[in-house]
Amino acid sequence: MKKLLSLATLLLLGIAVNAQEKKTNPSYDAVLAKKYEADDNGMKMYILVILKTGANTTATKLESDSAFAGHMANMGKLVKENKLIVAGPMGKNDKNYRGIFILNSKSIDEAKAILATDPAVKAKLLDADLFNWYGSAALAAYLTEVDKVRKFK
Repeated sequence: MKKLLSLATLLLLGIAVNAQEKKTNPSYDAVLAKKYEADDNGMKMYILVILKTGANTTATKLESDSAFAGHMANMGKLVKENKLIVAGPMGKNDKNYRGIFILNSKSIDEAKAILATDPAVKAKLLDADLFNWYGSAALAAYLTEVDKVRKFK
């Protein structure tokens, strides 16, 4: 019985050690990992921005239209600069959340500086909550395909 218990313990220990052993990914591309600044897990830190309705409730329609046209143009500029990885509006909700950004930024302060370039944020039509977010370093890869899946520009 003692031998059986020892054998079972050794087997379980062997399984546990084997489960913790890291196996090299045969699809790993070191050049691509470096391009996207991936860590060994294929991940990296970003800044998640939740955009919400800002404090400015007195803007005219013309001011608001102008600021949001600038907001859209600024997003295009940030994509070209590889600073904005994901952006999109949110559906109606009771929290006044309007949309999200995932910024290719290393710090909250750097992300705040990026947001300061947004005309809708400057006009206080939008405000933002910022969070450190750990996600796939390959997230930016979808940007090369985005024009291939949208029918209209």
